[in-house]
Amino acid sequence: MYESVRYCEMCRDCGAELECRGVQALVDGRLRWDVESACSACGFAVAVCGGDLPSERRDQLLAEHGPATLRVSGPSAKNAVIMRVLRAELGVDLVSARVLLGRVLSGDCSGTLPEMELLARGPRASGIAAAVTRP
Repeated sequence: MYESVRYCEMCRDCGAELECRGVQALVDGRLRWDVESACSACGFAVAVCGGDLPSERRDQLLAEHGPATLRVSGPSAKNAVIMRVLRAELGVDLVSARVLLGRVLSGDCSGTLPEMELLARGPRASGIAAAVTRP
């Protein structure tokens, strides 16, 4: 599960336009941000793997691909299970998990496709039907 974006930065070696391709991927149950960059002017090239997704690139992913939404279905009796999974997956307190549960149940929990897929894996592992969709 991945999404990618292209963008340009200034080459550190010559100051020309550096072409960059960033990929946010879900690898071995973790989110990962990889970037490959190449300068057509001087030949400088670099690959940086396993970094954190910069906020401006996350915004670009969302703008270019649209947000993905986590949806769960099943009896409301499983709300406690969903909250327990959200707390365990995200390391949030009970109040934050309750707020997030409300967002999930109302279809208002969204982010990049890899982020939502990572979040959906916990409920699925607990037997809760969880799907990641795009409007």
